Amino acid sequence: MSRAMIKNYGDFCAELIRAGFSIAGGNDEGVFSLIGFDWRSEPQGSPIRWHTGDPDTDPWEWRVRVLKERDDIAYGKVFFRKGGFVTREWYPYFLAARRSGRDFADLYADGLASHSAKRVYGALSEHGELPVHEIRALAGFGKDERPEFERAVADLQMGLFITMCGQARKRNKYGEEYGWNSMALCLAEQFWDSGVFEEAEAITAEQAEAAIAAQAFKLNPAANPKKVRKFIYG
Repeated sequence: MSRAMIKNYGDFCAELIRAGFSIAGGNDEGVFSLIGFDWRSEPQGSPIRWHTGDPDTDPWEWRVRVLKERDDIAYGKVFFRKGGFVTREWYPYFLAARRSGRDFADLYADGLASHSAKRVYGALSEHGELPVHEIRALAGFGKDERPEFERAVADLQMGLFITMCGQARKRNKYGEEYGWNSMALCLAEQFWDSGVFEEAEAITAEQAEAAIAAQAFKLNPAANPKKVRKFIYG
């Protein structure tokens, strides 16, 4: 099956497992995306339609569905600070490239992570999986700190320290849900089994770069080499 033949969620998952990774959102950024069009350029005759709410044919719904239904696919802001999917098979390679065996404490000690990122990471370390609105409150971000909070959340996802893991709604004082769903986040170590990190430890950054680049060019022989490198290292 080619990516042009993806007609539903099942097709998408099957092709993603084969590919190993994909940028989301309908823009391949010069590298690779399984769905190569957005809502403005949907091909005639395709059953795929963005933002309809149909869980089987709306790619926007798939990012949440994989988190609910599967344990071998991660989704988050991991490529070019935008959404992307990575399978369990390939996650250790991205970990090896981006973290090189370092934990968040190492990164922060070296001055490579912001204090805002430390606050977000600390809230998730202490409380586990949390919706975004609860992270903001628990980490003590005020309304005027929204840009810093959003930057920290994106930075931590790009570094593969945290990842999206579902959705949740706000609750009132009676415990009743209200409003729109917001994404929930957790530490990458809480999302994946320990084997993912053990595998990453056995891979050097150079080996990871070579493997991911080879797969990217296999998926898209016309991929932009500079963008492939940015895709790998974030």
